[in-house]
Amino acid sequence: MPDRKHSTELTTERGRTSIADAVVRKIAGVAAREVAGVHKLGTGGARAVGSVRARIPGASASVAQGVAVEVGQRQAAIDLDVVCDYGVSIVDLSQSIRRNVVSSVEGMTGLEVTEVNVAIDDVFIGDDGQEDTRRVE
Repeated sequence: MPDRKHSTELTTERGRTSIADAVVRKIAGVAAREVAGVHKLGTGGARAVGSVRARIPGASASVAQGVAVEVGQRQAAIDLDVVCDYGVSIVDLSQSIRRNVVSSVEGMTGLEVTEVNVAIDDVFIGDDGQEDTRRVE
């Protein structure tokens, strides 16, 4: 295993710390959304469900939408579905997302992030009606 700057042992002689997949999903989702140029996370279907959920009083959108993870005892792999803003370099955006997600997940959990796969599913171009899921008023 390669040396890491912030090495944290999750298993010691005094016990073991386990981290749920949902925790890693939330951390990765928040970290990805912090990057300038990320409009939203999630595929078209997930975003449609999220917009319906947002209209229900008291409901909130999930910060883990658009994030899938595999978490082991010492490592995590992360997949992200991203909608980027028009005009940003997708290559630079993907690299920034990876840096921020790896830094946040490794720093908060002590897990080694083995990969962060970024799938750009759409480009947001202002208010062009793409996000509206209703056909009639």
